Amino acid sequence: MALVKRFNAYHRILHVVIAISFIGLVASGMPIKYAQAPWAAWLATLLGGYTGAALVHRICAAITFGYFAAHIGYVLYDIAIVRKFKFNILGPESMVPWLKDLQDIISNFKWFFGKGPRPQLDHWTYWEKFDYWAVFWGVGMIGVSGLFLWFPVFFGQFFPGWAFNIATVIHSDEALLAAGFIFTIHFFNTHMRPEKFPMDPVIFTGNMTLEELKHERPLEYQRLANENKLDQYATEAQASWITDAGIIFGFLTVLIGFALLVLIILGQFVY
Repeated sequence: MALVKRFNAYHRILHVVIAISFIGLVASGMPIKYAQAPWAAWLATLLGGYTGAALVHRICAAITFGYFAAHIGYVLYDIAIVRKFKFNILGPESMVPWLKDLQDIISNFKWFFGKGPRPQLDHWTYWEKFDYWAVFWGVGMIGVSGLFLWFPVFFGQFFPGWAFNIATVIHSDEALLAAGFIFTIHFFNTHMRPEKFPMDPVIFTGNMTLEELKHERPLEYQRLANENKLDQYATEAQASWITDAGIIFGFLTVLIGFALLVLIILGQFVY
C-alpha cells in the first residue's frame, strides 16, 4: 500500500506534548472551577490533593508556554532558513485563512444537506486552520490571565485589583470553552467522522495512504501529480510498535477527554 508523508517527527512529538499538557491542565483545573461538585474532591485526590492539582496545573502551563515558543521558533526557522523566504503566505500549504476556506465552509454545509457536491480540499482544511489558530488565542487569553493568577504579587505592582477579577473570569471561562471545543468538535473532526471512526492515526504515524490523499485532499493530490512531486512525499511505514503505541495513546487521550467532558457537563448543569 503506497504511503505519503503528511507529518514529520516534529509535528507528531509536538502533538503528543500538546495532548498531554492539555489533558493535565483540564484535569487539574476543573476540580477548582467545579469545587462544589461531588467528583471534584475525588479527581483532585487522584492528583495529590488540591495542592498536587495546583502543581500539575503549573507544570502543564509551563510545558504549554514551552511548546508554544518552540513552535514559533520552528516556523521562523522553516520560513527563513529552509524556504529562504520563498513562501506563499496565501498558498495551499499556509495556515493563513483565505477566501478558499470560506468557500469550503459554504460548500461543506451544502454537502451536509445534500445541496451540493463535497468540497475539494487541499493540504489544510478550514477546520484544521481553526484548530491551529485556536492555540494562539488560547495561549494568549488563557496563558496571560493564568500568569496574573500565578504571579499576583509581581503583576500587582502594575495593575489594579479589578484586573485580577477579570483575569479569573477570562482564565476560567476560556479554559472551559477550549476544553468543550477540543473534546467535542476537534475529536469529531479528527476521529469520529464516518470515514475515520474510531481513530485517525495519521498524527501518530505521520503517514497516510495515497488513496486517502486522493479522497480527502484531491486538490493537493492533483497539484503534486501535476508537479511530479508525489515521489518526493512517498515514504515507508514506520516500525509497527511506534504505530501501535501512537494508536493506544490516541485512544487513551480520547477516552480521558470524553470522561472529563462528562464531568464538566455534570459540573455545569447538574451541580
